[in-house]
Amino acid sequence: MSSAGISGTWSIGELAEHAGVTVKTVRFYSDRGLLPEAARSAGGHRRYGPEALDRLRLIRSLRTLDLPVPEVGRVLERSLGDEDALDEALEDAVAGRLSELGPQLAALRWREAALMLLRDCPPGERADRLRLIGAVSAPPGTQSLARFWRRWLPPRLPARVVSEILDRSVPQPPADPAPAQVLAFARLHAFVSRDCPGPHGANQPAAHRTDEGYRPAVLYDGLAEAHDLTAVELRAGRPPRQGGALDCFVSAYARSRGVRDTPAFRRELSGQLAADPRIDHYWRLVAEVTAPPSGGPPEPTPGAAHDWLCAALAAQTAGRASPAGGASQG
Repeated sequence: MSSAGISGTWSIGELAEHAGVTVKTVRFYSDRGLLPEAARSAGGHRRYGPEALDRLRLIRSLRTLDLPVPEVGRVLERSLGDEDALDEALEDAVAGRLSELGPQLAALRWREAALMLLRDCPPGERADRLRLIGAVSAPPGTQSLARFWRRWLPPRLPARVVSEILDRSVPQPPADPAPAQVLAFARLHAFVSRDCPGPHGANQPAAHRTDEGYRPAVLYDGLAEAHDLTAVELRAGRPPRQGGALDCFVSAYARSRGVRDTPAFRRELSGQLAADPRIDHYWRLVAEVTAPPSGGPPEPTPGAAHDWLCAALAAQTAGRASPAGGASQG
């Protein structure tokens, strides 16, 4: 291996040989100002000091982490031969790269699960599944789901109430999905992307229509508490029954109408809820999207809580025990 000349500098070829890279690589970084020259020979050729070897090795190490050349330049500029400054600059660069890799890795995991879904699907379903998953990004966003709820909810709800409903009702895509979860989310996106009736349409729940005497903001504030109480019952595997969760649920409806919670009101409410439109399909898909990877029971959704409460109310007003039901609107 060549050693430094009498002047203590290396030619571009000698530096490349010491570093184990090509002359083209040295010239590339030198042309971009990342590898300063120590001098020029009488013939105008570049000469580099031994410190350039350390600089070149640092550049190559940073590039193996896939740091862009401009970011490598910023690290070198901040360090300026100071070890502490170099350590701080490296910490910032690594943190920045990790923050960039997170979404990229999530996208790769979603694409992998989507490819597995297409590979393993039953004969004749591949084209339909491709159309479904091709309509969402990887990883998918939740904007279409949020728009669905903003259309479904009654108008003029306080922003705080809308935000709380969206937090409870819009599932976050899993970071490392199973193929079935990719399919469920794609179906969910397709479901919410269909035409949805306006808040005053005939297909809206009665409680969404202020002309029916309801104050929806009061109702949804109370329903949030009732759903939380019901989630405890669902996690414990208890069938629909009378108790605090049901009382809280009925109280929310009564307060939103400014009436007392009486047996007659409960009978009227039970009949109304039985006739209200439902979005069961939405909540079934949410349960699939949020299913734990271990295969355990899914986290209760607002839709499952609503159905449990409706079943409990129907059983009470009919004077009988009620079996557990499926998911419905929240």
